[in-house]
Amino acid sequence: MDDQTPRPPSRRTVLRTTAGAAGAGLGIAATGGRTAQAAEGSARAPEATAVPKRRGATMAGVPFERRSTVRIALVGLGNRGAGMIGNFLALPWVRVVAVCDPVRGKAERASAAVVAAGQPAPAVYTNGEDDYENLCTRTDVDFVYVATPWDTHFAIARSAMLNGKHVGVECPAAMELADLWELVDLSEQTRRHCMQLENCCYGRNEMRVLRMAHAGRFGELLHGAGAYNHDLRGLLFDPKYYEGPWRRLWHTRLRGDLYPNHGFGPVASYMDVNRGDRVVSISSFGTPALGLAEYRAAHMPSGDPSWKETYIESDRTISMVRTAKGRLIRLEHDVSTPHPYSRINSLGGTRGVFEDYPARIYLEPDHKDDVWGDFSAYAAEFDHWLWKEHANPPGGHGGMDYIMVYRLMQCLQLGLPPDFDVYDAATWTAPLPLSHASIKADGAAQEIPDFTRGAWQNARPGVDSAKPA
Repeated sequence: MDDQTPRPPSRRTVLRTTAGAAGAGLGIAATGGRTAQAAEGSARAPEATAVPKRRGATMAGVPFERRSTVRIALVGLGNRGAGMIGNFLALPWVRVVAVCDPVRGKAERASAAVVAAGQPAPAVYTNGEDDYENLCTRTDVDFVYVATPWDTHFAIARSAMLNGKHVGVECPAAMELADLWELVDLSEQTRRHCMQLENCCYGRNEMRVLRMAHAGRFGELLHGAGAYNHDLRGLLFDPKYYEGPWRRLWHTRLRGDLYPNHGFGPVASYMDVNRGDRVVSISSFGTPALGLAEYRAAHMPSGDPSWKETYIESDRTISMVRTAKGRLIRLEHDVSTPHPYSRINSLGGTRGVFEDYPARIYLEPDHKDDVWGDFSAYAAEFDHWLWKEHANPPGGHGGMDYIMVYRLMQCLQLGLPPDFDVYDAATWTAPLPLSHASIKADGAAQEIPDFTRGAWQNARPGVDSAKPA
């Protein structure tokens, strides 16, 4: 273990000191009530709420412990989890030592994939929904990868850190603001990293725009936009795709942006959020919720259990996020209506703008006469070293999944700080509960907490990393 990295305290010690952590957070009810009053007056941003007292030193910039072999455990082996195993197995310094899923067949298929890759058979945990707790007590696991239904992410991440494991969870990190605060506190107390595995930050276009932004090609940054506009109606009603209707049921429980991370993460990286700027407020508006009901009427038989559901989540949620430097970030979410896939992925500044889907760019002095330029012309100079080193990466989502896994496992092996940390996980997920609160408060601005407790003012590396020597 690196001597400069504090050893994690015992699980018993952390449990004693975090018993009231959830109460110190900011819940939807408290936030919504305060800003609903603001809606009756001016449109100014909400007043800052007191930040809970720090319970441990910051994790910003803290490196992993150097290790020659990275030992990982996978929890959740459905569509996403099973699809990611190959990316881990492709790395010769990574060992999959344990797999966990309450559906035995999924765990056994994952175990077979590990053996087929030439590794020893992993331990298999299939004894109910909570067997991950037994997995997390293992002494031969360095990193726990979590790809389970959303409402379980917090509990599994919490268990992993309390048992001395670094952990990465698929989107979103948690469903409630208080839980995001507890993840921050636990990461700081246990000295374990807790990361949002935001693969879109590692897209080739996103990483090229990031490097161009940092090189000043867009001038002073002013605005950006990101989205998750993805027609999921067929999958949401497909009993074979998701393990039960868990994802569709969130549309009966929450209004707002249920999946902000894919759009928010890359734009936050462009603007150095938590690394020189921070997001301070969000205002959200939603359309009526009609799309899922119309799809159900057209495609589902009358006796299907979905007919008992009432959808409240707005078909399209549009949010405006404001930063401390006055920049604006527009977020959109729509999985309930016909729409070609788009994450928007836009960035604008005083010298020009980039827009994706399709990729196009307009920069001064390179372009003129209001004619879009060729974004590929900037590849040679500004493609990230990861994409130059892995020009045709394997895996899904155009290779960004592999790039994310490769870089994370590289940081674990070499003892480097991760490209993003628990503060990014909390920040990128915060629009989920806060957009719900804002819509309920007629669009009134909701404060986005400073999860870094002031450390956002310090510049530090992020996804725009230097290639290790």
